[in-house]
Amino acid sequence: MKPYQQLPIEFSILKQREFEQIRQFLYEEAGIFLSDIKKSLVASRLCKRLKETGYQNYGDYFEFVKNNLQHIEYHHFIDALTTNETFFFRENEHFDFVKQLIKDHSQKKSWQAWSAACSSGEEAYSLAMLFADILGIDGQWQVQGSDISQRVLAKAELAHYLLERNEGIGFERLQKYCLKGVGRQSGTFLIDDRLKNKVSFFTMNLTQSCESVGMCDVIFIRNVMIYFDADSKQRVINNVVKQLKVGGYLFISHTESLMHVNHRLKQIKPSIYQRI
Repeated sequence: MKPYQQLPIEFSILKQREFEQIRQFLYEEAGIFLSDIKKSLVASRLCKRLKETGYQNYGDYFEFVKNNLQHIEYHHFIDALTTNETFFFRENEHFDFVKQLIKDHSQKKSWQAWSAACSSGEEAYSLAMLFADILGIDGQWQVQGSDISQRVLAKAELAHYLLERNEGIGFERLQKYCLKGVGRQSGTFLIDDRLKNKVSFFTMNLTQSCESVGMCDVIFIRNVMIYFDADSKQRVINNVVKQLKVGGYLFISHTESLMHVNHRLKQIKPSIYQRI
């Protein structure tokens, strides 16, 4: 990379040709489609990377990223252009369904759950708390979380959150599974190691094979398909459903749909599907 240098005032314009190249590259790498209205967003987010790396225009920066896929800057590029927003027990109806599912099959020997677009880990830890509530923290269950962004996965593995983000967890779970920050850490909380150790995180591009995940009883793939076009969505669903056990359940966001997607699933409720 180039050494840092002060960028000129006139620096800022993302040319249409550069935007189209970046858009195509992101689509090929991650299956994420950016519409024309996202041009200003791309310019704004990549501008920060140009300032960090010393490049004075988007074209030269993009050429470096495109030709150096093993460089850390490639991951910064992907991170900058992927949106990650989540919170604990988001869309609580899904967690109520899983809670009842576990209770109805309490004699099941083991459970495997996968948060397929876990962002900074809140969804994965929410699932873990649910399993621990019913089966005990030392029960035969495991939660996996994956994301394409290494930046948010680092946050997930750290398991350290602002206290203001605890809405949805509830006081009882906060006492059981979390540690309140004191002193310099005041205003934060940490997921307790006993629960944290039941959750593993890894980088995963859902448009590629997901076989390393193994077979799962429960898969959450929520609030991510809105970034895919029809072809990418089909690839993602094909890859993810392959890792769902027969009889297992797939959860998508209430704002998403599997309409026009071929799948081996039966719709149980809006946004809840079962592999048959």
